[in-house]
Amino acid sequence: MRMPARALAPLAVALLAATPALAQDGPKIDTGDTAWMLTSTALVLMMTIPGLALFYAGMVRKKNVLATMMQSFTIAALTTVVWMVAGYSLAFGEGGPWIGDLSKLFLSGLAENWDKPFTLGSGDGAVAFTIPETVFLMFQMTFAIITPALITGAFADRMKFSAMVLFTILWSLLVYAPVAHWVWHPNGWIFALGALDFAGGTVVHINAGVAGLVAALVLGKRLGLGHDNMAPYNLALAVIGAGMLWVGWFGFNAGSAAGAGARAGMAMLVTQVAAGVAALAWVFAEWATKGKPSVLGAISGAVAGLVAITPASGFVLPVPALIIGVVAGLGGFWGATGLKHLCGYDDSLDAFGVHGVCGIIGSLLTGVFAYGALSATTAVPAGFGGSFEQFIIQAEATGAVIAYTAIASFILLKVTDVIVGLRVPEEEEREGLDVTQHGERIA
Repeated sequence: MRMPARALAPLAVALLAATPALAQDGPKIDTGDTAWMLTSTALVLMMTIPGLALFYAGMVRKKNVLATMMQSFTIAALTTVVWMVAGYSLAFGEGGPWIGDLSKLFLSGLAENWDKPFTLGSGDGAVAFTIPETVFLMFQMTFAIITPALITGAFADRMKFSAMVLFTILWSLLVYAPVAHWVWHPNGWIFALGALDFAGGTVVHINAGVAGLVAALVLGKRLGLGHDNMAPYNLALAVIGAGMLWVGWFGFNAGSAAGAGARAGMAMLVTQVAAGVAALAWVFAEWATKGKPSVLGAISGAVAGLVAITPASGFVLPVPALIIGVVAGLGGFWGATGLKHLCGYDDSLDAFGVHGVCGIIGSLLTGVFAYGALSATTAVPAGFGGSFEQFIIQAEATGAVIAYTAIASFILLKVTDVIVGLRVPEEEEREGLDVTQHGERIA
């Protein structure tokens, strides 16, 4: 019988790692942990606005720069409301193995407990935190914001703004929230399976990457792809955005330790190692095959490494992080070039090629490299390295998320198409989304 994973300090909730609730006196709010989590929350929000907004906007054509930024900015505002009204309850309400209940609808119960330590779940499987629930739900909100924002890279240049709004609402409630509950709530079935996902390999990156791939397939290719000039408008914007993503990722991964402790320190260290070596791996692969190392390749490689280390960040040591980064850099390069061209789909900004492919790499390699003293799961022995059993658990969780996200995203895209239509008309796509969707343009 497989036992649930037991991690020492869960949050993003990388909490697939449950620390049993403290007995008798119970946990107390720790001001140091709370301060770190407030900082981490701000860092993760910065990843979307302005980080992802700049990263994506720098890679599209001039006529779509404002529209691309608008997507990230609007998703940040929209998901905030969706999360408060129902998303948080569906993800972190008690519920059962598949989805949370509505006990936290409109953040019900927060008024009575806003100044008390937060416990997720009940009974022997409860997870106790040394931060208030306001900080927990805000940290989780920033994850719920960036995940649908990542999807927009796959359908850049061609989706209606109204369709993006409706799809984001539906997807956040019916795809993101259930998957977050499966993986990070003590009642979730993937949590009980013992799968390790410290900061969102399945919940964020595989989820967004697969949804992006489905969106790219449903919408079809951009007009002019293959013969029009699709060169990025301003790679300098993309580099600035990538830098913000890299820095913000420390909040993403080290913040998922739920406190200012040794686990957060290790998560920060391995995050930096994986990002650095993945950037180099992508650059050298590109240099060897295309003759020149590109700026776009360097920033894409760094993001690939950050994606792959995300599920493993609280569970691995630096040398395995180095290996994960190399595999991610090469895998992301293949996903964004070879795989896309081989299969013929138009993943505009490589949402699947980077986040989907490298999310899968990271999720599986977590099972290979999880360190016993960090992972504290019954499927990983006390010494160095993971186990075949943990690898199989990781594969089951990864496969389940891929299948559910692909099917549900396809259905929601079709529903959105029926209600408001998905794609802008051909003449509007040629003119650009800045003018046709928002009535504005860059001078």
